[in-house]
Amino acid sequence: MEPVTSNEHPVSRNQLRLVAWELTRRCNLNCVHCRAGSERGPYPGELDTAKCFEILAQISEVGKPIVILTGGEPLLREDIFDLARQGSQLGLRMVMATNGTLLTAEIIERMKGSGIKRVSISIDGADEKQHDAFRKVPGAFQGALEGVRLLRDADVEFQINTTVTRHNIGDLEKILDLSVELGAVAHHIFLLVPTGRAKEMVDQEIDAREYEQVLNWFYQMRERVPLHMKATCAPHYYRILRQEAHRKGEKVSFETYGLDAVTRGCLGGTAFCFISNQGVVQPCGYLDLNCGDLKTATFQSVWRESEIFNQLRDASAYKGKCGRCEYLRVCGGCRARAFEATGDFLAEEPLCAYQPGKT
Repeated sequence: MEPVTSNEHPVSRNQLRLVAWELTRRCNLNCVHCRAGSERGPYPGELDTAKCFEILAQISEVGKPIVILTGGEPLLREDIFDLARQGSQLGLRMVMATNGTLLTAEIIERMKGSGIKRVSISIDGADEKQHDAFRKVPGAFQGALEGVRLLRDADVEFQINTTVTRHNIGDLEKILDLSVELGAVAHHIFLLVPTGRAKEMVDQEIDAREYEQVLNWFYQMRERVPLHMKATCAPHYYRILRQEAHRKGEKVSFETYGLDAVTRGCLGGTAFCFISNQGVVQPCGYLDLNCGDLKTATFQSVWRESEIFNQLRDASAYKGKCGRCEYLRVCGGCRARAFEATGDFLAEEPLCAYQPGKT
C-alpha cells in the first residue's frame, strides 16, 4: 500500500459526518467508566428545548450528519422525542445511545414516531455478574436485554456497544456471539479512554500489545459474523485494515474499502464533534477541550473557525511518531489519550505498538 502523502485530508475534507450530543448528564446508572461521571442529577444549566432546536438548525446548515442523542441517559430528558423529530424534519439522521434499561413498548413507539433510525445499547459483560459490576446497578444486564427484546419486537434497528477493558477482554468473543444471538445489526467496540470517572480505571486500560491483538482479532471476526463491525477510540484499526489489504495483495482505495473506510481512525474535529449538556463543543467527549460555546457562538462558526479543530485538521502539526507515520491520515492516533498522557492533544498516541516505516 502506498502511504497517503497529500496535505489535504483524504475522504472527508472536514465534511461533518457525526455529532454526538450529550443532551443531559442525568443517568439512572453509575457506570465505572463514565466519561461524564453521570449521576441522577440535577445538572443545572442544561440547554432548553428552544436552544436545542436552534442548534439543530445550525447543524443542518453545515451538513446532514448522523446526530447521536446521548447522555447521561437521553431518555431522562422529557423533550427527547421533540428534539429527535425536529432533527429528522431537518434531514439529519437521528440515532440514540441508551443503556436500554428504561425502554418500554410505549417509549419505542414514540422513538419510531420521532424518526430515530437506530439505537445503540451497551453490553460490557458476557453475563449479568460482569455487566452489572461495570454498570454499578444490579439488574442492569437484564434490563438491557429486555430493552433489546422490545426493540427487536418493534423492528427497530439496534447495535451493541462494548467498552474494552481488562475486566472483559477475555470475554469479547462471548459478547460478540451474544450480539449475533440478540439480532443486532452491528457491534462497535470502544477502547477505554481514562477520562472522567474512568480516570480511576487506569489499571483497567489494556496495554499497546493487547490493544494490537484485540484489533487484529476484531478484524478477523468481521468476515465471520453477519454484523457490521466498527472500532471506536481505536484509530489503529484503520491502519490494520490497510495493512491487511496490502498483505493480501488487494488493490483498494481507502475511500471505498469497506463501511469503515469512508472515515479515518480519530475523527475528532475533522468529521466529528461532541456537544456537552451545556452547549460546549469539543473534538470528542473524551477530549475535554472547549472549542466554542453554543450559548454565545453558532455551530457553523465553531466548526469552521475553532483553532483546536483547525490544528487537528493539519497533518503537519502532529508530533512524535504519529507525525512521522505513513498511516497518519487514516489513523490519527487517539487525541484524547495523547492529551491525558502528556497534556498535548497533538502528541503521539501512547498506546500504539506500530513503528512508522513498517508495512
